[in-house]
Amino acid sequence: MIYQAASFEDLPVAEPDEIARLRHRDSAALAGVVGRYQHRLYRYLRRLVRDPAAADDLFQQTWLNVVREIYRYDSRRSFDTWLFAIAHNAAMDRLRRKTGESLEESGCQPIAAEPDALSAAITSQRTAILALEMAGLSAPYREVLTLRFEEGMKLEEIAEVTRAPLSTVKSRVQRALETLRERMTARYRKEDLL
Repeated sequence: MIYQAASFEDLPVAEPDEIARLRHRDSAALAGVVGRYQHRLYRYLRRLVRDPAAADDLFQQTWLNVVREIYRYDSRRSFDTWLFAIAHNAAMDRLRRKTGESLEESGCQPIAAEPDALSAAITSQRTAILALEMAGLSAPYREVLTLRFEEGMKLEEIAEVTRAPLSTVKSRVQRALETLRERMTARYRKEDLL
């Protein structure tokens, strides 16, 4: 359902009249915005919580919160940043309630290797390996890498979404990349894949 939207390119909300229509509870405007952001938002939530059902729930919860809180949106800010901040808050609340999930930066979860159906193609194989290794990173690291490299957000926007100081965001990105590099080097050197 939501995952099928992966082939469409998402475009940001840029029109002030669309926001005004959202504030007036225009269902067509909401459907348009949800359609435009569904892939990006779902991908972000899926990476963060690592569970498709939980990501679906958070996706719906995020949009309910958008409808409830649209009057608080300041049109001088980026709608992307505001939307992802709402999703971030919902995901962090869920991760705090989930046992075994570390919200600490250094906490890496063990990962189980799953066979990739597209392993015949080199590009797909590399993507699968990277996704697998990213899944083993702690939630703050997965989040900053997803927002930075998949969503293309600037560091300042990530700081706004996560409500973390810019210096913290910078160090998280750096540490996440270093951790990812170390893990991949250790794993794939051992298997003579590098």
